Amino acid sequence: MAWILIVVAGLLEVAWSIGMKYTDGFTRLWPSVFTGAGIVASMMLLSYAAKSLPIGTAYGVWVGIGAAGAAIVGMLLLGEPATAARIFFIGLLLVSIVGLKLTSGH
Repeated sequence: MAWILIVVAGLLEVAWSIGMKYTDGFTRLWPSVFTGAGIVASMMLLSYAAKSLPIGTAYGVWVGIGAAGAAIVGMLLLGEPATAARIFFIGLLLVSIVGLKLTSGH
């Protein structure tokens, strides 16, 4: 169950990090409300998962999903450059996430 929580928390991190782009520095009400709710929900799920997972693993996977997901969404939807180097390093992040999962002992 903790792994499901981490994945959902990571996906929420992608959502709120992309959401910040639409808040205009938290000056637009509804994008700011949704972004803030995403931040709170993501961190709550991370904290629940960290009850049974090592914090280094839980946090590393959460950050990795968020970073890789935000970069992928940025490239696919926001017109950010999709260079071979960026795709390679996102791949390394994903390999690291899998490695943390496989070596966590859970």
